[in-house]
Amino acid sequence: MNICVKTKFLRPSFVSSLYRLSTAPDLEQNEQVVLIDDTEDVQAKEAAIEKKRNKSGLNQAHYNIINGRRPYEEPKCIAHLTVKYSRKMYGKYGIASGVNPSLCWPTREEIKEKKEFESVAYPYTIKEVMDSVEIKRQEQKLKTEQREMELASKFAKLDQWKKELNDKITKKANEVKAAKQKKERLVEEVRRHFGFTLDPRDERFQEMLAKREKEQKKLEKQARMEAKEKIMIAKLQQKNVEISEK
Repeated sequence: MNICVKTKFLRPSFVSSLYRLSTAPDLEQNEQVVLIDDTEDVQAKEAAIEKKRNKSGLNQAHYNIINGRRPYEEPKCIAHLTVKYSRKMYGKYGIASGVNPSLCWPTREEIKEKKEFESVAYPYTIKEVMDSVEIKRQEQKLKTEQREMELASKFAKLDQWKKELNDKITKKANEVKAAKQKKERLVEEVRRHFGFTLDPRDERFQEMLAKREKEQKKLEKQARMEAKEKIMIAKLQQKNVEISEK
């Protein structure tokens, strides 16, 4: 700051002191001018006052951020010289950031790279993407409907399956019971064959029991064959009746 002081407007004592400091002999006494540059002093005082105002103890960068100002007035690292950082500062602090707004617009190279990236990352148009999504939605809907129909069909057959399971369990239990009764009957026959009580672990008892079981299996097989023959004969007779009726 430059201050221009004219002696005719100052007190005599102050004028005389300024006059002694002046080295310009060609100035008249009443027109003597003294230039005092106290710019640095004023800036130092303002900085000191601002520092005293900061009671938080934060460093200058954090203090600026808290008060809505740009963190650094001067670049502190290489990152602060990049276009990305300048764009960020302008986006946050606007014109107060001191950044040229033209930096926020992409360059031709950036636009070209962006188009190339989008052509690879998003090769389909919006219409194609919407059609693809709709097709997938319809496929998923069809799968859901088919699944619901399948569940409904199975649920309708649940009672039938329960009945079949119970019948199978009953049949298995009857077969086990019949096998046990058959075993007991064979054992009783073997005992009657010997005419006296014999330990079932005895070798003679085991041999006779095996023989009886073999004979029983033979009889059962013969009975099954006879039943099958009767069924075949009945079918042939039915067929002959149908042919004769024609």
